[in-house]
Amino acid sequence: MPSAESKKAVSTADLKAGTKHFALRVMKLVDALPRTIQGRATANQIIRSATSVAANYRAACRARSRAEFIAKIGVVEEEADETAFWLELIIDSGLLKDAKIRPLLTEAGELAAIMAASRKSAVANRQSAIR
Repeated sequence: MPSAESKKAVSTADLKAGTKHFALRVMKLVDALPRTIQGRATANQIIRSATSVAANYRAACRARSRAEFIAKIGVVEEEADETAFWLELIIDSGLLKDAKIRPLLTEAGELAAIMAASRKSAVANRQSAIR
């Protein structure tokens, strides 16, 4: 039976791979956007936010303190939510079909929820360590 530490390590590795895969899928999606002013502007924004999810999660995993971890995880949560916003905008504007976007939108929401829970847990652990 794996220890709690090895479960955490697997979970961290899975999230690192998952956030990177998410960013790559968004990058591929961007290629399908129309070559219009709206398409290019949206493409630039969503690539920044989606790749930031992966990059900042990776940085959070290397945090030197709990405070740094909490700050980085907060950034990941915000960037996942921003990515969801851009995906919603793509759907609402009709730039791409809903069916193409929906799985990524669901995943962005899931990532934001995971990061929010992780941040809340880290804050609670920090506060209990102070007492």
